[in-house]
Amino acid sequence: MGLRIGKSVMLHFGNELEPKFIFAGLALLLLIGPLLKWYINAMTQIDYKLPKYYYLDLIPFTSVFILSFFVTKDWFSTKNNEIIILFASILIFIYLHFAFYIFKASKQLKTIKKSYSEGERTKSQKAILLWLNLLIVGFVFIWISYFLNIIEDTVPYIVGPLMYSLVVYFLSFKAFQLKVADLDGNVFKKNEDFELFKQLSDLIVKGNLYLEPNVSLSSLGKLINKNTQKTSELINQYANQNFNDFINHYRILEAKKLLLEHNKYTISSIAYDVGFSSLSSFNSAFKKFEEITPSSYRKQHIPNG
Repeated sequence: MGLRIGKSVMLHFGNELEPKFIFAGLALLLLIGPLLKWYINAMTQIDYKLPKYYYLDLIPFTSVFILSFFVTKDWFSTKNNEIIILFASILIFIYLHFAFYIFKASKQLKTIKKSYSEGERTKSQKAILLWLNLLIVGFVFIWISYFLNIIEDTVPYIVGPLMYSLVVYFLSFKAFQLKVADLDGNVFKKNEDFELFKQLSDLIVKGNLYLEPNVSLSSLGKLINKNTQKTSELINQYANQNFNDFINHYRILEAKKLLLEHNKYTISSIAYDVGFSSLSSFNSAFKKFEEITPSSYRKQHIPNG
């Protein structure tokens, strides 16, 4: 990508850039597609290794790159129809080749998403799937900007490398934000964690454990025969919440029902009934989830209550 941007900038701002560099830059587009394919495989498959005949994907790039060494300025200035047709054919092939790999990558990502329903995905899996989705969308923008360059007078040439650069900077930022450099396809290993989390959730909800003031990570861990650290990890991964928020979420749901169904109950009694040890902690938690206080919530829904 860096080489592509560099070539485009030199072509726009430089004087009489050697045709070899122009053609070699175009050849690099034939390399991005296979790299995208292998990268998506590596990020979604366990212990991925390049296939035995991976070099077959490199034949188009290698052919055009070698051809670039034989391109001269005379070729560009000639009015020979055969050379013009050859250049046009190679250019169209390059852009169709790139589009093909983008399309193939999007289909592959769609298949992976179907294999892992949203509720079963861990934080790491969600991060990878979001990242790969952004990557493909970014490549679509790049492809559109460069494709428009070959349609005469549609957009200025410099728009292509500018779009390219912006996409690369954006993707670099998102990669850092999502910490994808620390992840790979091994996060898709099948394990018992999701089943354990479902078991834990069922115990908490069906057994009304969230109503117990003394419920803790340690007590929950004993129910599923896991230590505190593992129990916390399960909640973080699948509920996307810490332990306190996970428990308080169910407590606030219960409190909302009591506030409306039993409008004569005091706020403090409801707070203790749903498992909070103090009125202040109940008010804080309620406001965090509902963005209003319990008393305001009751007044909104029971104006004359």
